[in-house]
Amino acid sequence: MKSFLSRTVLAAVIICAVTILAFQVEAETNRVRFPDNLDNLVHYTGRERGNSVTHIKTTQSVIDLIKAGKPIPNGSQFVLIDYRDGKLYRYFVMEKGANWGTDYDESRRTGDWQFQWFWADRSVNMAENTNRCQSCHQGASDSDFLFTHGEIQAFNGMPVN
Repeated sequence: MKSFLSRTVLAAVIICAVTILAFQVEAETNRVRFPDNLDNLVHYTGRERGNSVTHIKTTQSVIDLIKAGKPIPNGSQFVLIDYRDGKLYRYFVMEKGANWGTDYDESRRTGDWQFQWFWADRSVNMAENTNRCQSCHQGASDSDFLFTHGEIQAFNGMPVN
């Protein structure tokens, strides 16, 4: 009887653990890749909040297109570089690709943008939920899902804060 109870309890613990793990929210793989040209990107804006400092970068050609009122082309990337206590902590990459929006249910789409978090070593941070990114960026649909559209318009070579 004792052995039966032990196996039953063990089975219940395993079932609970599997159920809990199944419902944990983690990042999903997607098409976003870490930028090849990070050092050539232009730092056009950023934020400072407590011990966190962020720099947001993209290419000069994307900045020029946005300033000219043209659409952001497929292949464009925006990179948020997150520093904590003066040290590089992680990267957030927003990348646009042809028909990438169709990878998601319509309620999650942000045009053809996809998002991914990367650790400082540039490996994918699978602990971050990119659904949260999509949900937030849906609020910027009038500016191609880009929150820093205004900062790009005001950018004149010095980062706009």
